[in-house]
Amino acid sequence: MAENVSESNGGRAVLVTGAARGIGWAIARRFAKAGDRVAILDRVPVEAAEKLVAGLDGNGHVAVQADLTDGDAVLAAVDSAVTRLGGLDVLVNNAGVFTAHPITEVDYATWQEQWRATLAVNLVGAANVTWCAVRHMKERDGGGRIVNVSSRGAFRGEPDVPAYGAGKAGLNSLTQSLALALAPYRIAVSAVAPGFVATDMTTEWLKPPGGDEIRAQSPFGRVGEPDEIAAAVFYLASAQAEWASGAVLDLNGASYLRT
Repeated sequence: MAENVSESNGGRAVLVTGAARGIGWAIARRFAKAGDRVAILDRVPVEAAEKLVAGLDGNGHVAVQADLTDGDAVLAAVDSAVTRLGGLDVLVNNAGVFTAHPITEVDYATWQEQWRATLAVNLVGAANVTWCAVRHMKERDGGGRIVNVSSRGAFRGEPDVPAYGAGKAGLNSLTQSLALALAPYRIAVSAVAPGFVATDMTTEWLKPPGGDEIRAQSPFGRVGEPDEIAAAVFYLASAQAEWASGAVLDLNGASYLRT
């Protein structure tokens, strides 16, 4: 019988997108440390991803390559990962892009391109990966887990990166729609919404003096760490978190409080 996600936390087959660095890499490490088999799906050359995979705890990990803006490549990559992992129990949609495009400071061509490129990865790409994954997950006797990496920007607004904020808001809506649609298959769908996290994607933003202002947004006087996000994702993917389906968990150090 297929492994029951509700009965076991270890030994699962886990697919993480955008896992070659930052939050995604921390998430991959967290699952591997627990004894899960992890597939890294990233746009980096597969040889580079395979070197990362070799450094994960345990064994049975794989690397697959795809540009999330290419639907056919996504389908092939997900199918390959599932075949090599021997199934799929957990999907983490982490891949994302984040490029400044303030409406008053970019030309019309740049504005259009930033919206196209951002939504293609952060929203449509995640939706396509999920569709491809659900084909396999719904056949598992024990159901599964899908965790989406959203952002506080979905709630507070992102004046410098409006397509990013809008895309993450869409991802939250997708999370809740799929929580309803997939519950009959015992697939729980949830999301985490981090604030700023110290990764290579945010390095420039966190340099002084702007970085000091960002850190001061939290009463803790700092930004998040990738391992803190990974810990929350790991919980939401656990057997104990089925009842959290549909939830969007804020992880921003009280830098933005919503009601």
